[in-house]
Amino acid sequence: MKKTILFVLAFCFSLSIVEGNIGLAFNGKTEKRKDLPVHGFCAHRGAMVTHPENTIVAFKAAVEAGAQMVELDVWLTQDGKMVIMHDETVDRTTNGSGRISDFTLAKIKKLDAGSWKSSDFEGEKVPTFEEALSVLPRNIWINVHVKGEGETPVMAAKLLQKENRLNQAFLACSGKAAKDAKEAVPGILICNMDRQDSNWDYVNATIKMKANFIQLKGKITPEFAEYTKALKKNGIRVNYFGTDSPDELKLLFEYGVDFPLVNDIVHTSGYLETILEGL
Repeated sequence: MKKTILFVLAFCFSLSIVEGNIGLAFNGKTEKRKDLPVHGFCAHRGAMVTHPENTIVAFKAAVEAGAQMVELDVWLTQDGKMVIMHDETVDRTTNGSGRISDFTLAKIKKLDAGSWKSSDFEGEKVPTFEEALSVLPRNIWINVHVKGEGETPVMAAKLLQKENRLNQAFLACSGKAAKDAKEAVPGILICNMDRQDSNWDYVNATIKMKANFIQLKGKITPEFAEYTKALKKNGIRVNYFGTDSPDELKLLFEYGVDFPLVNDIVHTSGYLETILEGL
């Protein structure tokens, strides 16, 4: 009888592995872990070509287009709230003017973050980090570019832990920010953004710090294959910033890059299957 029970338990556990839904304990809660993509396209600031960047509509459009990873940028407001915007000021992507750090959340929420792109998006608001997470599914990667240091990386890591997103989200940040975040939340994933004078210096520094991701950039050369080989030997996933060119995307995958950042995810996503077929 005891052997039968043990067999049934073992069988159920093996099924949970196949399904990719093993329960993980974070903060006393159980999270169902879903399978995450091994490669694909990262939607830079959401669907930023067709929609106002770093907004809820842009993130929803990126998900609908089939993005395997979504990138966003996090800043702190004057009253210590995390909001999503690329620039240090609100000038370019809202109808306001000034530094994000000079706005309270209430004031930044009064801004129009859509009309600058098109009248179709009039009234779109600057999202908080929590609001952005709420529209991003649990089966894609979330690339959180931390802007500024200080409290921001720690707060971002703590929110990801609270929201049970530690398995799928990572902080793209400096070494100092990574250190601060890991002291607060040891399980946080890190993409090393401390780029060096040469790609090899960058690769070696990323391996040394035991980061989870790297984000290469610059001219695509055959040496990329050597970079990715060394990185993957150390369990590091490889992003690249950035291109929408089908030929360059194909080359990047051939050289072992996992997730190129693209600006036009709505139109680029259709290339993925065709590109990967020949690899």
